[in-house]
Amino acid sequence: MAGVVPAGRRRRFCVRVKEAMGGMAEFFAELKRRQMFRVAAVYAVVAWLLLQVVNNLTPGLNLPNWVATSVIVVLALGFPVALIFAWIHQLAPADGATARAKVSGLDWVLVGGLGIVILMIGYQQIAPSRQAGLDAARSVSLDPSGAISVAVLPFSNLSSDPEQEFFSDGMTEEITAALAKVPDLRVVGRTSAFQFKGQNQDLRVIGQSLSATHLIEGSVRKAGDRVRITVQLIKADDGTHLWSENYDRQLTDVFAIQEDIARTVTASLNMSLGLRPGENLVNNRSIDTESYEKYLRAKALYQARGYENLESSVALLKEVVARNPSYAPAWALIARAYTTRVNYSPAIQAQNPRAADLMVEVQSSRQNAEPAARRSIELDPNLAQGYAALAFVEERAGKPIPAEEHYAKALALDPNDAETLLSYSNHLSNTGRIKDALTFIQRGNALEPFVPILNRDRAMIEWLDGDDNAALATFRSLASAQRDGLTLDDSVLRVVQLLAGAGRFKEAADTLEASELRGQLEEAAKEAARLLRIAPNKAALPNPPIPLGAFDFVYLFVGAPEQVLVYYETIFEAGWMSNARTRVIWHTSYAPVRKTERFKALMRKAGFVDYWRAKGWPEFCRPVGAEDFACS
Repeated sequence: MAGVVPAGRRRRFCVRVKEAMGGMAEFFAELKRRQMFRVAAVYAVVAWLLLQVVNNLTPGLNLPNWVATSVIVVLALGFPVALIFAWIHQLAPADGATARAKVSGLDWVLVGGLGIVILMIGYQQIAPSRQAGLDAARSVSLDPSGAISVAVLPFSNLSSDPEQEFFSDGMTEEITAALAKVPDLRVVGRTSAFQFKGQNQDLRVIGQSLSATHLIEGSVRKAGDRVRITVQLIKADDGTHLWSENYDRQLTDVFAIQEDIARTVTASLNMSLGLRPGENLVNNRSIDTESYEKYLRAKALYQARGYENLESSVALLKEVVARNPSYAPAWALIARAYTTRVNYSPAIQAQNPRAADLMVEVQSSRQNAEPAARRSIELDPNLAQGYAALAFVEERAGKPIPAEEHYAKALALDPNDAETLLSYSNHLSNTGRIKDALTFIQRGNALEPFVPILNRDRAMIEWLDGDDNAALATFRSLASAQRDGLTLDDSVLRVVQLLAGAGRFKEAADTLEASELRGQLEEAAKEAARLLRIAPNKAALPNPPIPLGAFDFVYLFVGAPEQVLVYYETIFEAGWMSNARTRVIWHTSYAPVRKTERFKALMRKAGFVDYWRAKGWPEFCRPVGAEDFACS
């Protein structure tokens, strides 16, 4: 009958199985007699323990990566050597009889334990490949031509209270931040999207302006303890609505709403979240709703800049962390606000800053900012803003090496954060690495085409790199716009400096005299214009020369180049080693200054010389012997 196996064949099969099992038992018995199980198990356990020690000590002691790699290689090569040694060491009996040892339950436990240890070691070595996959995905997201890109347009405030605008704006930013954690999703226009707030423009035009393939728009209606959020995902090139949803929930569910929106958008775009089990896109939820609203208000004040706004932001954030000490984003924002506040303080905005006055502001900033930044990282080691805030503090404290390391960590976690790209670019330009700085500011500007400060700083670095025409066009455009934190004074100053640097002294003087400047700035501008009309000839100057503050660059062209160092010596004495003016010293017009001993002393004080020895020398400087250096 079909399908029936003859009895003889079954018997032969069973015999072969028994023989194979018997041979396997003899093999395991021989392994046991030679103590191979125990040697392998002990070696694997010791190797695993050594790897734990090395993996934990390497970052703490700042050991190079090759140390851990070398240990892994040595342990891997040593494993078969240990087994061979154990096999040879346990010789057969002298009478030539076959030694047999019964395989016990303990032996099977040893085999199982050995397998588990091997799997654990294997997982630890394979796990980085998962990270490599995430890194590859993030690398794809950096390429504007190949990545899916999303811009979150400002959510409309449909609440009855117009003052709730900060809440709808905050929802926009928080959903944007959650989407930014998706490795292969390029999130653009986080700030530039607000350019289109309240405008009924064609979505296809907005998509092209922001270089976004997809747009998210929505509205927020907040009433009492309830919130209603409406969201739509739209294909930018043709306006097709891919998904829409209404969320009508308690205000306490706001984080869950943000998570749901980000996950649904990601799923609609057929993208992987890149999360570990139990991990969320919105991780920081340890805050009550009242404090969360204060946090969003503080964030809006921080973005508005200005000394009073930053002080108000800090005051609100202190209330937030007092009530919610484990809310990491608030700690990171406190650090950023304290550090940024110095650049808007009366002490540094004075026409001729005094080191003693500035030192008070700097010390207050640093004493509060650094602990707050470190606290944010301690609470959330994956919070990019925490590392960026700490780098910001360290850079200004004259610690460029750790600052660079923390900027790198922040950008590894969020490579498309334009604010961090801007800060890192400024760090590079301050230390003289102009071409590297240009690369990062261009990346930031591609993500945020309509943020004036990014455009201003890109123009500054283009000027430092020798592209006068592009820089001048940008500054003239900004001078006519005068918006979003940039004043007429900022733009006029840069236009005049660019013209003077190009030897167009009469045009620079005419621009200054035609500008509408007030107070001390107006007085300094008059003297600067007078000297520009003498340039490039040497001017007869009082001793000491009249301080010109922001216009001190004029002294480069009238025979008193070292006068421009007075400003740097003042802020460095106060402990403020970096700001927007630091980088201009790398322009070609400052070459005579860079050759002086005063300049070299400043570079040492700022920590730049140690940084150059560790990270590489800038274009204009080179080492001389073991201790000295020269710049041109």
